[in-house]
Amino acid sequence: MRVSKLFARTLREDPAEAEVPSHRLLLRAAFIRKVAAGIYTSMPLGLRTMNKIERVVREEMDASGAQELRMPIVLPAEPWKLTGRWQAYGDQIFRPQDRHGRQFLLGPTQEEVVAPLVQQEFPSYRDLPVNVYQVEWKYRDEFRPRYGLLRGREFLMKDAYTFDRDEEGMRESYRVMYEAYQRVFDRLGLDYVIVEADPGTIGGGVNHEFMALADVGEDLFVHCENGDYLADTEAATPHAPEPAAADDDPQPLTEVETPGAVTIDLMVEQMGVRAEATMKCIMFDVEGRPVAVLVPGDREVAEEKLARLHFPERVRRFEDEDFTRAGFAKGFVGPQGFGPEVAIFADHSIRGRAHWATGANRPDVHVTGATVDRDFRVDRWEDLVQIREGDRCPVDGGRLEIGRSIVVGHIYQLGTNYSAPLEATFQDEDGSQKPYVMGSYGIGITRILAATVEQHHDDAGMIWPKLLAPYEVAVIMANADAPAVTGEAERIYRELGEMGIEAVLDDREERAGVKFADADLVGYPVQVVVGSRGLEAGTVDLKARATGARTKAPLAEAAQAIAQVLSSTL
Repeated sequence: MRVSKLFARTLREDPAEAEVPSHRLLLRAAFIRKVAAGIYTSMPLGLRTMNKIERVVREEMDASGAQELRMPIVLPAEPWKLTGRWQAYGDQIFRPQDRHGRQFLLGPTQEEVVAPLVQQEFPSYRDLPVNVYQVEWKYRDEFRPRYGLLRGREFLMKDAYTFDRDEEGMRESYRVMYEAYQRVFDRLGLDYVIVEADPGTIGGGVNHEFMALADVGEDLFVHCENGDYLADTEAATPHAPEPAAADDDPQPLTEVETPGAVTIDLMVEQMGVRAEATMKCIMFDVEGRPVAVLVPGDREVAEEKLARLHFPERVRRFEDEDFTRAGFAKGFVGPQGFGPEVAIFADHSIRGRAHWATGANRPDVHVTGATVDRDFRVDRWEDLVQIREGDRCPVDGGRLEIGRSIVVGHIYQLGTNYSAPLEATFQDEDGSQKPYVMGSYGIGITRILAATVEQHHDDAGMIWPKLLAPYEVAVIMANADAPAVTGEAERIYRELGEMGIEAVLDDREERAGVKFADADLVGYPVQVVVGSRGLEAGTVDLKARATGARTKAPLAEAAQAIAQVLSSTL
C-alpha cells in the first residue's frame, strides 16, 4: 500500500468532540470517521486492525471447539417478550417495525435466536454439548454515546453460546471458554484483570468480566489490598457489619419536627445526628408493585443489584406522581407502618445499628429510635449498597480499593434462563424433554481496538503491538523528488513484501516532518527513513516506535535489518 493512494487523511488538530485518547487518536489517524453519535465508519486502517483482532478471537474460539455461524441483526420481538427482555431493555434497544406493523429489534445479543436454532438442529442429549459463535454488529440505543468506540450505539462483538444437558456440563463449557478468553487477551497484549461481575440484563448466575486497565475507563472494579478479592463495583459485596448488640437501653420512637428536611444533609443539620445514623427508605416501582429499600443515610442504593433480584421485571425509582398516587410524603418516607402491599428490602448494614433516624411518613417530620422488628419489618435482607473506596473486603476484611477499566469481555452461566421460557428443550436419555443449560460469552472487538489505544499511546500518537498494527513497517521517502531515494525506497518496500512483512510506502510529495508525524500518529511498529543524506553514507535510518530507539542499517541489508528490529518488537 502506498500512502498516496491510502484512503486515509490524517487530522492535524484534535477533534472537538473527542474526550479520551483513543477517540482522539483513532479520529486523527483516520482509523474511524463519525457518521452519527455513537456510530462510526471503519476506515481501511481501522478495519485492518479490527480484522487482526477478529483473527485472534476466531483462532482461539475454533481451538476451543466452537463453530462459527452468522445470525441476523433484525430480530422478531416475540421471543424477546417471552424471555422478558423486550420489557427489561426498555429504551436501550432499537425497535423498528416492518411494513405490516410487526415489531422487530436490532439485536444487542442473540440468546433468543440461538436457543430455538439449536433445538431445531440438535434435539437429543446425544448431540450435546454444542458451542457456536459469531462475529457480528450489535446495537444498543445508548442515552449518551461518548468516548468514541467505548460507548457506541453500533459495535462489533464476538458472541458465543454453549448448550449442555446439565449444570455440570455447563460449568465445564464455561471453564473451557474462560481459558480461551485468557489466551485471547494474552495474545492481544492487553493488561487486564478478571473479576466477578453483575450479569445485568443478560441475567444468569456466575459470570466474569475481563477488564482492560485504563485511566479513562468507565467500568469500575474493586480489589482488596491483600490481593484476594476482585469484583466489578456493580457486583462487589462489602463485608457486612456485625449485628448490633442486644438492646439494653431501648429508645422510644420519637417524632421530631424537621421542616423542609427532604435530604440527608438537611436532616443531619436539623436533627443533630450523624449521616451514618440515619436510614434512607428509597421507594421503587417493580412492574406496578411498590418496593422499599433501606440503606444507611451515608450510602447509596445499588440499583443494579435490586434490578438483578427482580430480573426480568423492570425496576425504576419512584417519581413524583408515584408518591402522590401511593400517598407517601416524598422526602419523609420511613418503613414504619407499611402493610404487606409494600415489600421491604434492607441492606445487611441495617443490622449494624440498633436505633435509626428515618422518615415519619408525614411531611416535615422524622423519627428517632426506629428499631427493626419492633417498629418496622424487613422482608428480605440483601446486599444493596453501592461499593465505595475503603469498604472492608468480604474475604479477609482488608481495605477495598477502586480501579478503572474497560470491559472487553463478559462470560455468563445462564442456566435455563432463556431455554425455559423459549421452550427450547432436548430429549434426555429417559425420554423426557429438558431445557438446555446455557452459557453466553461476549468479546467486544471494537472495544478492544479502543482499549489497546488507551493502553498503548503517547503524546505523538498510537503505539500498536505488531500483531495488531494495520501495517508493520512504514517506509518513508524523506525527499520523494530525488530519483535515487525513490528507487531505493521502492526496492526496500518490494523486498519487505517478498519477505511477508506488511509494509506501507509513504511516497507522498509532502515535507519529511509531516511524514514522520503521521508515522508516529498511526503507530507503525517500525519506521524506515530513506533520504539523500543517508544514501550518500550508504545507510537508512530505522526507528522502533514503541521504544523510540533509532539505528542505522547498511542500505544493501536494509530489509534484513528491518526484519530483525521488527522481530524484537512486542
